[in-house]
Amino acid sequence: MDRMNTRGSDFWDQPSAPTIGPEQFNEIVTTAADLALVLDTEGTVKSVIVNPLNPTLGRLDHWKDRDIREFMAEDSLSKLEAQLDAHREGKKMAVDAIEVNHFDNANWEFPIRYTVHKTSNPDIILMLGRDLRPIAELQHRLVKAQLALEKDYETHRDYETRYRVIMEAVRDAMVLVDVASGRIVDLNSAAAQMLGAEIDTLTGSAFTQEFDGRRRGEFIEGLVLASGDGTGGPVTATTRRGKIDVSLHPIVFRAAGDKSLLCRIESAKSQETVAVELSNTLAQLYREGPDAIVITDAHGTIRSANDAFLNLTDAGSLADVRGRSLAEFLARASVDLKVLTDNAARSGKMRIYATRLEGAYGSQLSVEMSATHLSAAGATGFAFVIRDTSRMEVVREPSASAMPGTGTVSDDAMRNVMDLVGSAPLKDIVAATTDVVEKMCIETAVELTDNNRVAAAEMLGLSRQSLYVKLRKYGLLSRSDRSTEN
Repeated sequence: MDRMNTRGSDFWDQPSAPTIGPEQFNEIVTTAADLALVLDTEGTVKSVIVNPLNPTLGRLDHWKDRDIREFMAEDSLSKLEAQLDAHREGKKMAVDAIEVNHFDNANWEFPIRYTVHKTSNPDIILMLGRDLRPIAELQHRLVKAQLALEKDYETHRDYETRYRVIMEAVRDAMVLVDVASGRIVDLNSAAAQMLGAEIDTLTGSAFTQEFDGRRRGEFIEGLVLASGDGTGGPVTATTRRGKIDVSLHPIVFRAAGDKSLLCRIESAKSQETVAVELSNTLAQLYREGPDAIVITDAHGTIRSANDAFLNLTDAGSLADVRGRSLAEFLARASVDLKVLTDNAARSGKMRIYATRLEGAYGSQLSVEMSATHLSAAGATGFAFVIRDTSRMEVVREPSASAMPGTGTVSDDAMRNVMDLVGSAPLKDIVAATTDVVEKMCIETAVELTDNNRVAAAEMLGLSRQSLYVKLRKYGLLSRSDRSTEN
């Protein structure tokens, strides 16, 4: 049994080395290394063998009988020279392996790790090389993975910092709860103050136990359902420590496959206080504000008006104007009202519209109006803010006179007219000025009425045929042709 023991150490430790024939030796060298080189001590390649199992190296037969230095990178030459010098002098190197970079005439490089071996001929050495490209590629991937990991870590820190800053900057009390466990994951200082404990104490505790008379499963499930129901209101509860009535506004989201709840907690008392304060402030502004405010329905019928509007129209009381159309108090009646309501309904608001307001006894005032489209609780209407501008007309310069529904006369147009002074009679200059103003008025009326020719003619006090003639005179006919004829 002992004589059958053929362990590797016994086999190679025999006094006489195993006999290996030339053919077998060549095959062993070919398959044991990716690249085998036979060199003389001067560096000339005597033989080159490429492992057929590694075809990526290609054919290197052209290396034979050439100096190996021609196919090595500059930084690898010193390593080769040290090995060649040692073998020429019969010395033994401390390290019999070198790593070099090869390149050939195709200008491509590949790293090889060689082990250097002596032969029976002292002038000939054998170099067995292992292709390091797979290892280099693996190292490259490892470096890329490490860089990506570091970048992800920095991004994570960046987002975490932003998250912390936002959580502490918001005034609302915010609590992050894990749905599966029902425990508080995170919260800000405002939430800790409202729940009556420190952040460290509350983090990780059951969210349900912070409220009186609540069961964990039912409470968390109710928050999830309230988040998914867009028509439902907030969940009300009473804090256990401070006995504060609060409302919770939950938002459910999924992160890393786990459901989480982001709850905004508001004190019921604070909500009522803010609502009451805002309501009182708006009511005072409505009653005592210097500008007239009128609330109408969708058809322009007055629902409510403040004292400033009653003063402008010389009305005795609200009963005198309620139920009447706002158009009755406008100089151009239904034309003004339609322009205001159509623009406000289309874009939500109309900022400034200049017209004249008629009082109960026929007096007129120049005013600027703005309109806002209202839609709440299923009821639609309009809110109008009216400002008296009659005093401003006294201080306005003639060149800056406002046209109805527009700004001022174009500076460029007026400058062109003034350039005529000295080169044309006054009669011609006045005629040119009239044309400029007339064209601007027509453009403004057409724009305000959304290219409605009938409404524009009524606004300008012209017949439809006269407006058509002027549109053609100023080259504006193509614009009116796109309007809807009424």
